[in-house]
Amino acid sequence: MPLQAFTPSEPLTLGVELELQIVATHDFDLVAQADDLLRETARHTGAWDIKPEITRSMIEIGSSIQTRHASLRDELRDLRGQISAAARKLNVAIAGGGTHPFQHWSQQQITASERYRYLSDLYGYLAQQFTVFGQHVHLGCRDGDQALWLLHALSRYVPHFIALSASSPFVQGVDTGFDSARLNSVFAFPLSGRAPFVRSWDEFGSYFDKMTATGVVQSMKDFYWDLRPKPEFGTIELRVCDTPLTVDKAAALACYLQCIGRQLLEERPFEPSEDDYLVYTFNRFQACRFGLRGEFVDPRTKQRMRLRDDILRTLVRLDEHALDLQALEATQLLRDSLFEGNDADRLRALHASGQPLPAVVEAAAQRWMQA
Repeated sequence: MPLQAFTPSEPLTLGVELELQIVATHDFDLVAQADDLLRETARHTGAWDIKPEITRSMIEIGSSIQTRHASLRDELRDLRGQISAAARKLNVAIAGGGTHPFQHWSQQQITASERYRYLSDLYGYLAQQFTVFGQHVHLGCRDGDQALWLLHALSRYVPHFIALSASSPFVQGVDTGFDSARLNSVFAFPLSGRAPFVRSWDEFGSYFDKMTATGVVQSMKDFYWDLRPKPEFGTIELRVCDTPLTVDKAAALACYLQCIGRQLLEERPFEPSEDDYLVYTFNRFQACRFGLRGEFVDPRTKQRMRLRDDILRTLVRLDEHALDLQALEATQLLRDSLFEGNDADRLRALHASGQPLPAVVEAAAQRWMQA
């Protein structure tokens, strides 16, 4: 199957997808009630979308196309309110967070769809272990060439989004020591990691043809890259974020990407190169393992610094762009989080205070549902 043409879209438009946990209200373990929740929300009001995910204790919601922080945040709040009301009718709860702290992968049920059955047959137990929860952000691009330029330019900032969104310190009842343990599950897939360094859509088409000729790839969905182009939407998609504990944080993260994208496109502070990826894996690991406390090596200057400091410097550079995009409230929320800590810190603090993990999940659900 040849690569489809890149559908032009308005640059810097936004779309957000959130994978959410469905938990029982008696023990706060995951519960396979996605079908019930989808039926309950089938007649929702709003332009947003809701659909099943790979296992039946997950749902994914997607915003409409947005251009500004306030409208995106308000839509996500509306979505939260309607889904929370539906969940209460079913006596279940909805939570953010990149992993469920104590669920066991072997108990997860694959969603009954052709694609998910195919993935289960192909990847075996990894499909059930893929019961992890992420935020994906789509950023509109003029054409395929711009999409690839921006994809490579944004690679430098991938650790920012991992550390800011990290909310998955616990896996199967254990503190992993990682702020984002969720990404370890993603990295297990053979076509994860970084996209190849190609500069033009024609060149990417040649790469895609070679991959499909091997039989390894059938469509763009088979690539689990941290950043990937989505030609049918006319976007690039950032896939490294854990699902935050609140929709306000999700909206802020999306607008941070929008602000960085605007600065890169308008100022062109550097030209992306393959050398930018020399420290990519190191920086990504540091962000997953240590979050905002991790180290960061600037791929250009080779200077080593704290990731928190690099994010703070970036936010200062973005002030003008955030003002023009009406996103100052979003960037201020992220600036505050640099000192308050990320969601992984919040979850750990709850557990360290003596709360058992079911109570930690209950608190996370109350926070997401605004109960």
